[in-house]
Amino acid sequence: MAMNKNTRIVFISSTGGHLSELLQCAPLFADCDWHLVTERTKTNARLQEQYPADRISFLQYGTKAHLFRYLFVFAFNILKSWYLFLKWRPEYIITTGTHTAVPMCKIAHHYGCKIIWIETMANATTPTRAGKMIYPLADLFIVQWKSMLEVYPNAVYGGWIF
Repeated sequence: MAMNKNTRIVFISSTGGHLSELLQCAPLFADCDWHLVTERTKTNARLQEQYPADRISFLQYGTKAHLFRYLFVFAFNILKSWYLFLKWRPEYIITTGTHTAVPMCKIAHHYGCKIIWIETMANATTPTRAGKMIYPLADLFIVQWKSMLEVYPNAVYGGWIF
């Protein structure tokens, strides 16, 4: 990936461990025109203290444990992801997953944007649902365990992100 200050990249992930993994890529922020997208939670409020407000966008937090509500949250997040994608027109999407990132990746693929998916280190032998959906679309699919190369044969082993 040839990168310069004008390279537009959206970094997107769900909250929690996925976001912790994604923020390991923060050193790249200095080298590109970046935006960070994650779910709005109390624990993510600190992001607005660490990074410029115009570089961070929040999607609604949702969990499949509350399925009926989640369907509305997910629909809203699809629309907001589409809006953010068209607003920023990124060249790359870099994500550690999961469900929060799927709509952005599908939209990005539709517009010819490059997708870099980093499968979570939480799974050493089984694929994530989101990973299975994006694997055929990703331009670069990175796994953090060598054993995951059996699950995703065209992936690249990158080792642990931490």
